[in-house]
Amino acid sequence: MLEDKFWQTKSLAQMSDQEWEAICDGCGKCCLNTFIDSDEEQQEDFAATTELRPGEQLIYTNIVCQYLDNKTCNCTEYVNRQRLVPSCVKLTKDNIDDIFFMPNSCSYRRLQEGRGLASWHPLLNKGKKSKMHSAGISVRNKTVKDCDVDLEYFEDHIAQWPQNDCD
Repeated sequence: MLEDKFWQTKSLAQMSDQEWEAICDGCGKCCLNTFIDSDEEQQEDFAATTELRPGEQLIYTNIVCQYLDNKTCNCTEYVNRQRLVPSCVKLTKDNIDDIFFMPNSCSYRRLQEGRGLASWHPLLNKGKKSKMHSAGISVRNKTVKDCDVDLEYFEDHIAQWPQNDCD
């Protein structure tokens, strides 16, 4: 059993594994394919980074992993996701500061930035996602699966809606 409003009294680092998992609002935006657009010419020595560099912009697409259920916004292979999709990032207490590509509405990001949970979060709505879906925050019915599109034409799938955060 979770302590009532535990997110108001504990930092993300202090949360139990069960509390940490409960913070996930289940919107599915972390499953969206993103890319970085840069003012610079592509460099051959391009290295991974934990932040956007000057002149870079994070671009969201409406393309999701083949394992995301477009109606529930849940991963159908959650336990095996990193084995099946090696590029799937597991958000943890240790890497939360380095994952700059999480959308503004991400509940982990909101708490990390001191903004609290959004009014549509399932923890504030008897565990239901209906307010989140109604607010247009989730990926519900807005996505295409990566196995169903030619990723060479990802530019055709650029989406602005993932950046929305209504409160």
